[in-house]
Amino acid sequence: MEIAERISGEVPELERMIKRAQTAWDKASMVSTEQDFYLDSVALNLHGIYSGIEKLFELIAVHLDDNPPKGKTWHRDLLRKMTQEVPGKRPAVIACDRLPRLDALRRFRHLVRNVYTFNLALEKVAPIIAGLSELWVPLKDELLAFAEYTDDMGGDGGDGGDGGRP
Repeated sequence: MEIAERISGEVPELERMIKRAQTAWDKASMVSTEQDFYLDSVALNLHGIYSGIEKLFELIAVHLDDNPPKGKTWHRDLLRKMTQEVPGKRPAVIACDRLPRLDALRRFRHLVRNVYTFNLALEKVAPIIAGLSELWVPLKDELLAFAEYTDDMGGDGGDGGDGGRP
């Protein structure tokens, strides 16, 4: 499947998860006996949001860069790589301004993966959810602009649009 199609298909799913996370956050912020359940929902959706974004970045790195990051720090390296132009292959996917918030979301996803959600506190989630809309609006525009760029290229970086598959 072409990168442009994958990005265009993933953006509405990411938006849906963002809305779910924000709705659950509103409920988790209210003191109630069900607060932990809503906080779990927020954490799960934030995890899914970053995972979806990372999938797109990985797709770009594999099909356009021909050199996806490897090793122990590949998640962080992949994120940084998306802020850089790859001469002769592609422009930067996202602005450097996005890096701090995306990296915080990446680290939070790591926390969710490695800590029981009942150990999450509102204070840990609050800064992530507070900056989510501010992150998403320009990021969405950048992703869709990149999708348009790859579409204008005729697919996935000039390889016939099949992502290099035989």
